[in-house]
Parts: sequence; C-alpha cells; structure tokens
Amino acid sequence: MDFFLDQNNLIFLFVAIASGVMLLLPNLLKGGAKTVGVQQAVQLANQSQGIFLDIRSHESFKAGSIPQARNVPEADISSKLGSLPKDKPIIVVCDQGRDSARIAGSLRKQGYAQAFSLEGGLRGWLQGGLPLSKKN
Repeated sequence: MDFFLDQNNLIFLFVAIASGVMLLLPNLLKGGAKTVGVQQAVQLANQSQGIFLDIRSHESFKAGSIPQARNVPEADISSKLGSLPKDKPIIVVCDQGRDSARIAGSLRKQGYAQAFSLEGGLRGWLQGGLPLSKKN
C-alpha cells in the first residue's frame, strides 16, 4: 500500500496508464473497421472488382482522386447505400484515413462485410507513389 502513497510512484503510475491509453486509442477509434494498405487495396480493386468509395467533398474529389473512384460525400452515405454492392469489396477513402475508418465500420455493421478503410487515406495513396486523376 505504501507504493501507491509515494508521490514519485503515483507520477510513474499515471504516466504508464496514460501511455497505454494513447497506444490503444487508434484501435478503439476505428469502430470495427478493417484497414487495408495501398497495395492490398489495388489488389482488391483489380482481382475482386473492388470499388474505391471517396467520401470527401465534391470539390476535393475534383481536385484529385483515385482513378475509377466513386464520390459519395460522407453526408450522403446513408441515402446512397442502395447503390453500393454488398458482394464486392468497398475501399473507403478520405484524406487521412480517420473518417474512412469510421464509415467503413458503419458499413460493416450494415451488412457490407467487405468494407475496408484505406490506410492513410489519399495521403497514403500518394505516399505509395500511385497516381491521381483530376476531374474538370
């Protein structure tokens, strides 16, 4: 019991607990989503006719997007669910992978078993050296 009463030990214990929480936080925020890396996403698209679902705004999408991606802004997802196939992989894309993880988790809960979040989002795509297409 004296261990917990010593101020130095309390500080150490607090730092250890805070560090553990910070390490677990990214996994907790994914909301049940599975993430895929850029290469795996390309394989899903090519081999299983997977669909890239870009949930960014129309303006961001026009400025640069993954070739062949379908743009459905995050706010419109629920009204467009009927247009998404449940039998093909859906790779959800946003800027950095945070919003797409939440949306992919939500899609999974609604019966889209093959919904994935692109790890790193569009930035991860660019870091992987893959091209963008621009819409006019």
